[in-house]
Amino acid sequence: MRYFDYAATTPPFEEVITTIAEVMRRHYGNPSSMHRYGEDADKLLKRSREVCAMALGVRPAEIVFTSGATESNNLAIKGAAIQYQARGKHIVTVSTEHPSVYEACKQLRDQGFEVTYLPVDAEGHVSAKQVCDAVRKDTILVSIMHVNNETGRVQPMQDIGVALKKQFPRVLFHVDGVQGYGKLPVDIRGWQADLYSLSAHKLRGPKGAGLLFVREGVKLSPLLSGGSQEQGLRAGTENVPLLVGMSKAIRLADERQAETARRMIEWRDRVVAEVETIPQLRLNSGNEAPHIVHFSYPGMKAEVLLHTLEQLGVAVSTKSACSSKLAEPSRVLLAMGCSELEASGGIRISFGDEHTEQDIDELILALRQAVAKLESLERWKH
Repeated sequence: MRYFDYAATTPPFEEVITTIAEVMRRHYGNPSSMHRYGEDADKLLKRSREVCAMALGVRPAEIVFTSGATESNNLAIKGAAIQYQARGKHIVTVSTEHPSVYEACKQLRDQGFEVTYLPVDAEGHVSAKQVCDAVRKDTILVSIMHVNNETGRVQPMQDIGVALKKQFPRVLFHVDGVQGYGKLPVDIRGWQADLYSLSAHKLRGPKGAGLLFVREGVKLSPLLSGGSQEQGLRAGTENVPLLVGMSKAIRLADERQAETARRMIEWRDRVVAEVETIPQLRLNSGNEAPHIVHFSYPGMKAEVLLHTLEQLGVAVSTKSACSSKLAEPSRVLLAMGCSELEASGGIRISFGDEHTEQDIDELILALRQAVAKLESLERWKH
């Protein structure tokens, strides 16, 4: 079975697995404890923070460790909303955001905040002008995803961040960077982002570990009450083994980004070209994110095509992993103007750095065979 669902999760680097096991075995102290075991664990935690900060081009004190991007996004959005609600109760985001942003904003709306969900064009983009035009006197936060987890559309973060801060310097800018980091260049300072979320398991790190960059001077209201860990923003004993593993994965992803992107772009372009030759399929992604190709088979349920491909030895996905078990059409595709038939038949193929030319050959062959098989079944029914 060939795995093409790297946008959902990735197999950890062998070095990461080895490191996590070693830390679990040898450094099991609580980093808040004052004895030698605790001090050893605390040193590992500090070093992990330094490694992550160096890769992101920020200061170690600006890194808050979390359990993953969902927690990071919730802490950024809800933490900012609660902390700055005296300034205003208006938030701007995009209609195609990941559920951890979309639903967090929806929950705040139910609690009396106002949320503007910006529409996207047919390609899934928003512009800096759209963002700035939506800002009001009572706007406290703008939250936008760098790379869409479903279609791979890339938002113009530099344009948005610079324009936003030039016109509205007091409005906080949050970037969900989960699908972009390690695939595309990231410039948190250049984007003038105040908050930036990452998840380890999208980078061949462990599940259950993530981080939130919080720019110096920005205050957040913590979601979890308890101890003073993570500068008081995230109570609870830090998961040292996973955080050490995450720091290693982030470092490796950063070092290999350019070469990984170059290889994945070749594979993406091959698959995109193939999809465009199959009349039954409609391409929904473009040549933007190196690792994602998304298309629809209008009139065919996505699950049917997914399982047909699986029978042929290829694992892909429908929608995002967080929403794939929901029966309704893709919210992201509907927002891009796709019909319900198109939005119900979406398939996402996502690549990783382990793939080879042979893997891509097998993927293309399986795709051709799957569509031919389903097309013949449809003709037989009629």
